[in-house]
Amino acid sequence: MGSRLPIIALTSGEPAGIGPELCTALAREALPARIVVIGDAELLRSRAGHTGLAILPYVNGAAPLTDGLEVDHIALASAAQPGVLNPANARYVLALIDRAVTGCLSGEFDAMVTAPVHKGVINDAGIAFTGHTEYLADKTNTAQVVMLLTGGGLRVALASTHVALSEVAKHLSAAGLLATLRVLHADLQLRFGIAQPHILVTGLNPHAGESGHLGREEIDLIAPVIQQLRAEGLHIDGPLSADTVFVPANLAKADCVLAMYHDQGLPVLKYASFGQGVNVTLGLPIIRTSVDHGTALELAGRGKADAGSLIAAVRLAAELARKRTESW
Repeated sequence: MGSRLPIIALTSGEPAGIGPELCTALAREALPARIVVIGDAELLRSRAGHTGLAILPYVNGAAPLTDGLEVDHIALASAAQPGVLNPANARYVLALIDRAVTGCLSGEFDAMVTAPVHKGVINDAGIAFTGHTEYLADKTNTAQVVMLLTGGGLRVALASTHVALSEVAKHLSAAGLLATLRVLHADLQLRFGIAQPHILVTGLNPHAGESGHLGREEIDLIAPVIQQLRAEGLHIDGPLSADTVFVPANLAKADCVLAMYHDQGLPVLKYASFGQGVNVTLGLPIIRTSVDHGTALELAGRGKADAGSLIAAVRLAAELARKRTESW
């Protein structure tokens, strides 16, 4: 990368949501990266409002354009109306992600950042889709990925992602936990530069199972995995009760918390950082960050959406790209 700015592919996300207008808002920010927005040029122009923002065509290998928004144009399948989901554009949304992944894998882009998509409308189009994390794992042939969110001074990773609560216990396994913790430990070292990461692991049940009286997953599954990894030299504590793991005394000595499921760990992080949080997918051969919020259909096209999380995601992607280059 040398002294040049990292080149970041920014997918504009669900066209009926706030993603396109958040992307245009970045043109007003001084960011440590060259941003290439992937999306429909006319859609982005319309969501920029009457700001006079120039929408300029991105050309691979050309010098960066500094007087507008560089856009790698992919055409909408159908006209997009703010706040109104249209399954006809589901494949367009996935095409944005595919373009960014291809560019990252080829070295054209140094990282990718994703604006929010709407899982429901993609499934309504007849396409099985559970989220960016799982989709990117499939597209990059990655066996194990980990969802990590950062913000408010916290890092919280998930042992399971977009899984119904009733299915979480069945979804967890010793092999899965071992793989998750190994990826988490490795990327805290590689991507975040933490030499000896200290990871706290929650239990699944209230009070971490209360010695088996409220469930045995901690005894039969989680504790043996932790013991095995500690024997390998990893600095991991747990299983800890999820209702106290986030107290300051615990967090002060830790680099990350691994929660067992989505709504066990993320409410705390989002309370601490909403609007500034960043989602990072660990384990991939590429760098990917994202916003910590959804499509906010009710705000789309009104000029009231806050770009704070997207700005934070771009800044973190640029930082991770620089660290990767420095490690080579």
